[in-house]
Amino acid sequence: MRTHGWSGAAPASDDEAITRILDAAGKVIDARGADFSITDVARALGVTRQTVYRYFPSTDALLVAAAVHSASGFLDRLAAHLQGITDPADAVAEAVAAALEWLPKDKHLGLLIEPGGPNPHTEDVTSDVALDFAHSMVRRFDVDWAGLGFTDTDLDELAEHLLRIIQSFVIDPGRPPRRGVELRAYLRRWVGAAIRPSAEATSGARTRRSSRR
Repeated sequence: MRTHGWSGAAPASDDEAITRILDAAGKVIDARGADFSITDVARALGVTRQTVYRYFPSTDALLVAAAVHSASGFLDRLAAHLQGITDPADAVAEAVAAALEWLPKDKHLGLLIEPGGPNPHTEDVTSDVALDFAHSMVRRFDVDWAGLGFTDTDLDELAEHLLRIIQSFVIDPGRPPRRGVELRAYLRRWVGAAIRPSAEATSGARTRRSSRR
């Protein structure tokens, strides 16, 4: 890692450099919203654009990473909101509904799914950092996933599935958009009802095939 720049206080490691870049990006987002560039962040840090590009290949990648970096408060709030909901179907439906209601109001995460577009950032919804956010969200549900037979692979796939559902609603909320009780009932029926561990799903498929013979 190069030691010049950084306003005279070079980071001690790449991890520290990434943290400082994300902190600076967060401040720029607070000031300018989504209308920012790598140049703005580099200027705030006292480094060149090439230094920032060494860690983040594009403004979109930096935006997503900065949003996830600031997501701990959102995850804490969602975990508290879902506390006591132990049924997977209910938890998934409520989590998606709450996310759709809260994310547009979140200064950072809302930039990723801001309605009206097309939004250039929604294409990154299944990037590694976005998936990390979803993985953290799913694993903080008040659900005994392991006790119900869900594997880590099941939860990884569930996290991706929920991101895709959220993206779909953001791109087209519906005409008119479902809200409140109606939204939750829809999600509970068509999304929550499909939440089963892979072993149970495989067993169910075999049972259905056997019944046709």
